[in-house]
Amino acid sequence: MIHKYFLNGYYIVLDVNSGAIHVVDELIYNMLDLVEPPVLPKCPQSVLNAFKGRYNLDEIYEAYDEIYGLYDIGQLYSEDDYEQFAGMMVNSPIKAMCLHIAHDCNLRCEYCFASTGDFGEGRRLMTYETGKKAIDFLIEHSQGRRNLEMDFFGGEPLMNFGVVKQLVEYARSLEEKHHKKFRFTITTNGMLLTDDKIDFINKEMSNVVLSIDGRKEVTDRVRSRVDGSGCYDVIMPKFQKLVEKRGPKDYYVRGTFTKYNLDFTKDVLHLYDAGFDQISVEPVVSDPALPYSITENDLPVIFDEYETLAQTILACRKAGRYFNFFHFMLDLDQGPCAIKRLRGCGCGNEYVAITPDGDIYPCHQFVGQEEWKMGNLEDGSFDKERKADFATANVYTKPECKECWAKFYCSGGCNANNQNYEGDIRHAHKLSCDLEKKRLECAIMIKAAEAQG
Repeated sequence: MIHKYFLNGYYIVLDVNSGAIHVVDELIYNMLDLVEPPVLPKCPQSVLNAFKGRYNLDEIYEAYDEIYGLYDIGQLYSEDDYEQFAGMMVNSPIKAMCLHIAHDCNLRCEYCFASTGDFGEGRRLMTYETGKKAIDFLIEHSQGRRNLEMDFFGGEPLMNFGVVKQLVEYARSLEEKHHKKFRFTITTNGMLLTDDKIDFINKEMSNVVLSIDGRKEVTDRVRSRVDGSGCYDVIMPKFQKLVEKRGPKDYYVRGTFTKYNLDFTKDVLHLYDAGFDQISVEPVVSDPALPYSITENDLPVIFDEYETLAQTILACRKAGRYFNFFHFMLDLDQGPCAIKRLRGCGCGNEYVAITPDGDIYPCHQFVGQEEWKMGNLEDGSFDKERKADFATANVYTKPECKECWAKFYCSGGCNANNQNYEGDIRHAHKLSCDLEKKRLECAIMIKAAEAQG
């Protein structure tokens, strides 16, 4: 299987199974429309006839020989060597946990998937005792894994920051005894940041996610405080201070674009100009009937905008202005292991979410959907059959993914989006797929352009 496209002046060909990417000329690009595997060593007469008159024979033979050469070394129309690993998709130890430290929030974001912070379950904060049980659960179910990840999530985690600090201390106290190493992350809207909180976060959190959507008018339109006023002027200087003091440790600003700001390149550049060089601005995923939602009708505009952003990134890098846009980050040399390529999201298998009541869910996006609850810390229940089912969800058990050129990059997409919008974790959410494929094309083009110099 190959995927070919033309973008920003580059004729790009991806060999799906080998992962090889080729920047070719127009003749080879068009010739591939007439060549199917198995590719024969000698140029077929049908190919010669198709291009005679437009190219001389030497050019045609040279182009065909290049196609055959790539085929012969396994970099074009290569065989699928990955499906053999699909049967290895078995239960894994849990390595990561999303700890819902607060089902409450001091913002009322219009697009919030978590029902403005309480996930439809009522506003409450996690107790220290429940948090301890969550850490004990993670240690127990991590088995031989040494490195564990925990994301303090909400709602707004800073509304329960005292318990965050206690739980970090508790987890650290268990590391040596259980031969574990915790890597903490916190996701915050920044409203309650203080110098003391910034210092603690920068010391203890391996990563921090800072929620802001971009320009002031964009952020304040959809991210209001409880009284309806905007939040941008409060959080921007606090985020800037945190990042300035953070040094080389990981962070990123995480925004959402909606129908209201389809010109989101301006938001990315605004965040960069404000001092952030690790940037994620992601499309809202929501009921298409809502006024801010992205629908299929918006895709042409969004596709153009992604191309604009990709070209802008190249221009910035050429001028010495470097920043990461997370949806364009791509490792074409090594990349993830085979199992990660096939399964991607560890939701419900390697990763779980814990609510303030101690309920266990496959991930934060399933929280509040009672039918997806996997157990509870208080009564010791845990649905291992459902865990096993999530473990087998991969690109070869998802019909739309199996024949998709992007499958080894998106790894089947988001199980929660698939369930919430397509009714099945194994049926890909089409809108998300279309967006992901466009982002991948842009990301590959950026790599191609940089390689070409």
